[in-house]
Order: sequence, then structure tokens, then C-alpha cells
Amino acid sequence: MHLLLRDAEKIICAVIFSLMTILGFVNVVVRYVTNYSFASTEEILVNGFLLLTVFGAAIAARSGEHLAVTLVYDLLPGRPRKFVLAVSIVLSCILLLLSAWFSAELVFNQISSGIRSYALQIPAWYYSIGVPFAFLLVLVRFLQHSVEMWRALDQEIQHV
Repeated sequence: MHLLLRDAEKIICAVIFSLMTILGFVNVVVRYVTNYSFASTEEILVNGFLLLTVFGAAIAARSGEHLAVTLVYDLLPGRPRKFVLAVSIVLSCILLLLSAWFSAELVFNQISSGIRSYALQIPAWYYSIGVPFAFLLVLVRFLQHSVEMWRALDQEIQHV
């Protein structure tokens, strides 16, 4: 259970990527053998890439590997650096909460409108339902990393 909680996004990404690889491979083999392809594979793969990207962002957030401009932060001494860190944490949390909110709104709109996917004609929200949860997972992982950064900065300030 601890592994699942600690590495949920890694497991999700591994499963999605494996399924996408198998689906793409099967489509290539079928196209090579029969000169036809599965029309729905593009739809599934595009939506798989969307989920892979957002859950992959949670992996990057946990380890602090997101693209960041840290020039000003790196030039500041201890206490002003802590203030900049606090502001960036608050702004990032707001952005992630809004992303989760608006992607949830998308899902609710897709459900209420009854919109269907173009190839498989399944409800479009089947593809989108994971996105708000992924943004919330990114938020949780970002906060975990932020706590580590905050503690490290506290240690740095105390030793100066």
C-alpha cells in the first residue's frame, strides 16, 4: 500500500505507456498485414498522451524537476529567498487548483452535453475524467516537494 501511495503516478504512467505501446504496435502490424488500420487508435493514443503528460507532471513535481527560472531566487540571501519561495508556492498552488477546477468543469460539461468521441463514439468524458485528479495529484506532489525545499532553506538560513 505504501508503494501505491508513494509511486501512484509512476505506476499510472507505466500502465498508460505500456497500453499505448501495445496498441500502437498492434495497429502497425495490422496495417502491414492487411493494409487497413484501426481508426480508433489515434483517438485513444492522443488521449493517452494527455493523461501521460499530466500524470508525468506529478512525477516531475515530486522531484522538483519542473522547468523553473531561478535566477532571482538564487541571487537572494536567506530571508528574501524564503519570501520568494513562499510566493511561488502560493501562486503555483493557485494555478494547480484552477487547472483541476477547470478540467473538472470540462468533464461536467462533457457529461451534461452528452458529447461523444469522434472514432469510438463513447462518451468523451471517459477520456477526460482522469485529468482533474491528475492535477490534484500534481498539487499534492508539488506540496510534498515544497515542504522539503522549505525545510532545506530553513537549515541553510540557520547555518549562515
